[in-house]
Amino acid sequence: MSLIIYNTGAIIQVRDDDIAFVSGKDMSHLPVIENGWLLIENDIIAAYGPVESMPEFSNDINRLDAGGGYVFPSFCDPHTHLVYAGSREKEYTDKIRGLSYEEIARRGGGILNSAKLLHETGEDELYRQSMDRVREIISFGTGAVEIKSGYGLTTDDELKMLRVIRRIKHETPLTVRSTFLGAHAIPAEYSNDRSAYIDLIVNEMIPAVASERLADYIDVFCDQGFFTVEETERILTAGIAHGMRPKIHANELAFSGGIQAGVRHGALSVDHLEFTGDDEISALLGSGTMPTLLPGAAFFLGMSDPPARKMIDSGLPLALASDYNPGSSPSGNMKLVMSLGCIRLKMLPEEVINAVTINSAYAMGLADTHGSLTVGKKANIFITKKIPSYEYMPYAYGSNLVETVILNGEVIRQVGNRQ
Repeated sequence: MSLIIYNTGAIIQVRDDDIAFVSGKDMSHLPVIENGWLLIENDIIAAYGPVESMPEFSNDINRLDAGGGYVFPSFCDPHTHLVYAGSREKEYTDKIRGLSYEEIARRGGGILNSAKLLHETGEDELYRQSMDRVREIISFGTGAVEIKSGYGLTTDDELKMLRVIRRIKHETPLTVRSTFLGAHAIPAEYSNDRSAYIDLIVNEMIPAVASERLADYIDVFCDQGFFTVEETERILTAGIAHGMRPKIHANELAFSGGIQAGVRHGALSVDHLEFTGDDEISALLGSGTMPTLLPGAAFFLGMSDPPARKMIDSGLPLALASDYNPGSSPSGNMKLVMSLGCIRLKMLPEEVINAVTINSAYAMGLADTHGSLTVGKKANIFITKKIPSYEYMPYAYGSNLVETVILNGEVIRQVGNRQ
């Protein structure tokens, strides 16, 4: 199937050069074609250009009038936990009353609460609840998403989560990457024998996950009150041996050493990074590990923001992700994440757009196929309502401006009266 999109306000993130990501000062550069056209053939971007270069197309080609809307590559969300059971709004009230993340966890809340709910929920029901969130993020413009396990904390329940993630990958138009996060927390029954739980992860969970090929990546919550650097490195080493590349939760709560551990083990990304100083920046520079910030979590928890401006000014690339989860970031709205990047992290509109497209595609291993409007890449795009500029996207933080969603070259969602 061929589809020509025309009458656009602009086409955003058009890159003729197939670069993996942008860093430092280059993050403030965003290639744009004003009033352009874009051709999709089957599920691939085939051509584009300014209006004056648009060739004559046969009458039988499918046409989509963008109505002056802006064309963007779909958001790539490289850090979510959207497969979960129930919700945790009661803990939200505890936070308002002043309890910290660690205090709620010590009372059996947090991750352990989600693990209890997930254990009590059947696989089909877990899939049904998760699909509500999948449909939501598609409507917000997300076309690729990484989903972690980590609310199981037993072999059977971790496998249950990962099988639901696999089902989402096979039964929806989203591009999905799966991450095994058995090391998300220490279950209560192992509180007096941490090493036994780590043995369980290494000797039972990882081989079981690998035998069913359920995970692309392995993750560890390497932070104060969760897993130490030594425990993290043991788990990552076992995951690597079974074909899973590392991604790490690091430095959300303290200077944990998690960033350096991730770089040492070739992590594709290190995520959160509220506590990032000169040593961490030095470790990341030139490493190939993508620093990934989750501003929704810091915002929701009332925590200090990561030093995004310092990181970019030091020459680092940055990706942004939603961290969609029931306890610390119950939203998968990547447009809102862009707004938080501008408002809280002092990133420029061009920087946040790069951080949720080309750089976030790299952070989930999709640099070759997603994240920019480049000939030969996957035709995952969205078209906005008519807006005055691309800066309007993070500026209008409370509005859903996505009008048309195209995934794998097919129109998935369309509102209004476009023909």
